[in-house]
Amino acid sequence: MVDHSSQYSTLMWRTSTASGGDGACVEVAQSGSFVLVRDSRNRSGAILKFTMAQWLGLVRRTKNLQEASRD
Repeated sequence: MVDHSSQYSTLMWRTSTASGGDGACVEVAQSGSFVLVRDSRNRSGAILKFTMAQWLGLVRRTKNLQEASRD
């Protein structure tokens, strides 16, 4: 497995304020025109890479699913 920790170590990784801080969440960072996503418990593990359009689509669909499950 490739260790990406040094390659992306200078990026500003963020977690949602709604995550509760227990470490069971994902972290996101912007790198050029891409959004990177990693597991907060395994920062040297796999990193998903999305275009901005893909990321916005994923966030929009996730919000729509959340709202639908409340109904």
